[in-house]
Amino acid sequence: MRIVIKIGTSTLAYSTGHLNIRHIEKLCKVVSDIKNAGEEIIMVSSGAVGMGMGKLGLKERPADLPLKQAAAAVGQCELMYVYDKLFGEFNHTVGQVLLTASNLRDAVQHENFINTLDTLLELGVIPIINENDSVATHELRIGDNDTLAAFVAENVNADLLILLTDIDGLFTADPRKDPDAKLLPEVRELTPEIEALAGESGTKVGTGGMVTKLKAAKTAMKAGCDMVIANGTDPDILYDIVAGKPVGTRFIGKR
Repeated sequence: MRIVIKIGTSTLAYSTGHLNIRHIEKLCKVVSDIKNAGEEIIMVSSGAVGMGMGKLGLKERPADLPLKQAAAAVGQCELMYVYDKLFGEFNHTVGQVLLTASNLRDAVQHENFINTLDTLLELGVIPIINENDSVATHELRIGDNDTLAAFVAENVNADLLILLTDIDGLFTADPRKDPDAKLLPEVRELTPEIEALAGESGTKVGTGGMVTKLKAAKTAMKAGCDMVIANGTDPDILYDIVAGKPVGTRFIGKR
């Protein structure tokens, strides 16, 4: 299978912005093992700004654009250094791909992006993709890595998109507020009722959370790609997801 795995900041780093070493070491080990089994892996990784905050000693996420871009520049170096070191220990090579929205909108740049990814995969490289936060201004921003991961999955004809996050999947209500909320193990159609479960824009669940994940699901499903939302606290969960076991919420692609 060709698998796109999106890693959220909460999966990589502590709230301090410093790297969760034990977690990322295990993540790289599991991903390497899955690749050894013959799967093609593309990673979409958040975390540049958060790790830059830790390196620069910033206590809060920068609101000022130049400072945020500076944090991204520092953090991206740290992020790729860690990935290169850890994947290298398991004899895998990584390649960095940074994008802005213009790279995806322009036909020539878009084609070059797809050709680069295809070539990296042919060479056995694990592409690690992120938005180019150090240069992207508002009009150049893709917006979030859920959207980016779905775009990648659609354009490389991926079989599976995995969004690792800090919750177990899509629930009938916000599980952090409603103890009776139930996990939905499978979604075959994104009905208005399903979309309403993401919450309105501005809610804790909806902002940059489940709303963007359901938009990603719509893109993936339309492209014939399954998508799974799952809790990334224990990277071993990837084994069960790839094996098709009932983990998190699986959105079934249209075939």
